[in-house]
Amino acid sequence: MRNLSEAEIMGQAEKNVKNILIEGGKILTPNGTVEGNLLISGGTIAAVGDAEGRGGNAAAQDTLVIDAKGLWVAPGLVDIHCHLREPGYEYKEDIASGTAAAAKGGFTSICCMANTDPVNDNAVVTSFIRRRAEEAGPVRVYPIAAATKGQRGEELTEMGELSEAGAAAVSDDGKSIRNAQRMRLVLNYAKRFGLVVVSHPEDENLVDGGVMNEGYWSTALGLPGAAKAAEETIIARDCMLAELENSRLHIAHVSTAGGAEIVRQAKRRGAPVTCETAPHYLFATDEWVRGYDTNTRVNPPLRTEADRNALIEALRDGTIDAIATDHAPHHLDDKNVEYALASSGISGFETALAICWTALVKPGFLSPEQLFDKLSRSPALVLGLDAGVIETGKRADITIIDPAAEWTVDPAKFASRGKNTPFAGHTLTGLVRYTIAGGQIAYRND
Repeated sequence: MRNLSEAEIMGQAEKNVKNILIEGGKILTPNGTVEGNLLISGGTIAAVGDAEGRGGNAAAQDTLVIDAKGLWVAPGLVDIHCHLREPGYEYKEDIASGTAAAAKGGFTSICCMANTDPVNDNAVVTSFIRRRAEEAGPVRVYPIAAATKGQRGEELTEMGELSEAGAAAVSDDGKSIRNAQRMRLVLNYAKRFGLVVVSHPEDENLVDGGVMNEGYWSTALGLPGAAKAAEETIIARDCMLAELENSRLHIAHVSTAGGAEIVRQAKRRGAPVTCETAPHYLFATDEWVRGYDTNTRVNPPLRTEADRNALIEALRDGTIDAIATDHAPHHLDDKNVEYALASSGISGFETALAICWTALVKPGFLSPEQLFDKLSRSPALVLGLDAGVIETGKRADITIIDPAAEWTVDPAKFASRGKNTPFAGHTLTGLVRYTIAGGQIAYRND
């Protein structure tokens, strides 16, 4: 077996390498962490944990060898909540730039929301997104289609056709379905096609123009606040409806202690409910708005330190099933305005892992295995995706992570078109060295 030279490696970085041998890493498998080697052949995982690592004849000539000593070899990360903006808002992001950013962040499977233009509320748009993703590269894109036509909260979409076209779930994310009876019908109809309904928990009447968390800092800064109850009332309503219909519900971007507690109680009753939070709610708080940096404007807004700690505890006890980026790239002009006029969202693919490592693993709140589970296996289970595990015979989706590497966030270096992040200049720990998607090197950083 001949190891490829550095020049040959660089030349093959964007090509499908037949064999890849990852040597000496800490490999996360469904049966625990093993130290050894992992062999990829023909786009699938051929051997795991082989001390010799050569895997017999499978590791033939021209095998790319990656030295992973001291590194974590994790399942490719799975993001079940992002915005790729295409079609319609390509000036913010398109599928090619979005999947490149995802690969740089270690993600090999991502689910994009339906609030595009036109809205992904029909099989034609769903198929278009899938086709564009296949053209863009090896990162898999699963469209989440709209639950109602035009995301207007009125007429239900043709969920059977959407499912056949490849929709992974349905959601009017960005908007809450205001009418409770309509939400009940959405849950009932989605169940017939085995689709999960993703809820955007926000009572717009209670938000009432609020642009940040209602509390001390909104008062001190003179900005209109959004009450936590605006999120929590919809979480409670939708959990009860899911329980009533026995239909699978997933709550997006939980940001409050009260919201997490509502989900906790629903799960104890046996309701078919799961939920996620996002990295920025685990790292930042409403105090970050103090400088009026519009990059801190997100929806739901950054909450208090008490909420942040409650979310961490909810991750630890299993109440929160997954960490999702809610990657929301924006053009500079969308943020270069007064705070109250700024678009909500953070470009999150490229900082997600490091934020979570810095906020959760480094202080000892979660083990590396627990964090990777929240970023890979568990989100895949939420939506029933064939992803998130390292097993022989599975598609070779692998993320190799350097747990000790420190780096400073520089949005100018983002692969995403969206440079909107409040973490610019922050030093984080944990760096993606390689992202391998379907046996292809989708990203590398030596």
